[in-house]
Amino acid sequence: MRLRASTDGASLEALRVEYLGKKGRLTGALRALGTLAVSERPVFGQRVNRAKEVLEAALAVRGEELRMRQREAALQGSAVDVTLPGFGAAPGRPHPLTRTLTDICDVLGGMGFTVVEGPEVEDDYHNFEALNMPADHPARDMQDTFFVDDGRVLRTHTSPVQIRVMERQPPPLRIIAPGAVYRNDDDATHSPMFHQVEGLMVDRNVTFAHLKGVLTTFLRKVFERDVSVRLRPSFFPFTEPSAEVDVGCVVCGQSGRQCRVCKGTGWLEILGAGMIDPAVFAHVGYDPEEYSGFAFGVGVERVAMLKYGIDDIRLFYGGDLRFLRQF
Repeated sequence: MRLRASTDGASLEALRVEYLGKKGRLTGALRALGTLAVSERPVFGQRVNRAKEVLEAALAVRGEELRMRQREAALQGSAVDVTLPGFGAAPGRPHPLTRTLTDICDVLGGMGFTVVEGPEVEDDYHNFEALNMPADHPARDMQDTFFVDDGRVLRTHTSPVQIRVMERQPPPLRIIAPGAVYRNDDDATHSPMFHQVEGLMVDRNVTFAHLKGVLTTFLRKVFERDVSVRLRPSFFPFTEPSAEVDVGCVVCGQSGRQCRVCKGTGWLEILGAGMIDPAVFAHVGYDPEEYSGFAFGVGVERVAMLKYGIDDIRLFYGGDLRFLRQF
């Protein structure tokens, strides 16, 4: 009767304490076991423990009944307007790498380059040999390649796409090949998977001056400022002559003073480029006496890090919403 008479949590708790608390009736009964005859203790103890179990179960059931009653009263007391709009999720935004890749493709697309794609799991021929890197070429050691099986690899650059396009299409060509590439490297400035955009232009009378003009225009549009551009002699197996391309540091304004990004030089290496080696044309059936061309490759993560002042490439892949919401 007293259990049913409890109409709120406070009265139910008072009843629990009266019988099951440290000074409760059933607790006191157990303490009185020592005053009974030895033969009476087992039976008496079992009865008290059984009474505790029954009372605990009854208290739990009554407590759930009271909670349900309170919820029903709350729902009836304040009507819910189901026509009100919900809170909803925050709108999504493009990932900074997606934004950067889109910017790069938009700029080059405006300069007449067409986007093409190719497989990420490549055969050795298209990833290396057709790009003037035979099996014993030392440049293969620079790639840190992920090998799959049957002579296939995870592509180390998107240049194989250029080979595949040239195999099936005669000049003139003006294409870009964006996509993910893979190398066995992982630190603050390198990732085992990253993104590149490689460009290719082939036609009659294409010169190194055309290459420099395209890259200068491209970099100034991507960084949205009149950046300085310089080309330094370099080596790539599939281009000759080849060049590393630097831009004036967009962080310190090319002053170099106490700049951690450019390490005081005032310059930042941004991409590699060069004129297509005639050996590459030989693999795709182009006549190097009639046609010439250039190729270049730019790292999307590298551009994004410079544009947004990010010093650790791993932030792009960590999935931290605090980082991503800044963009």
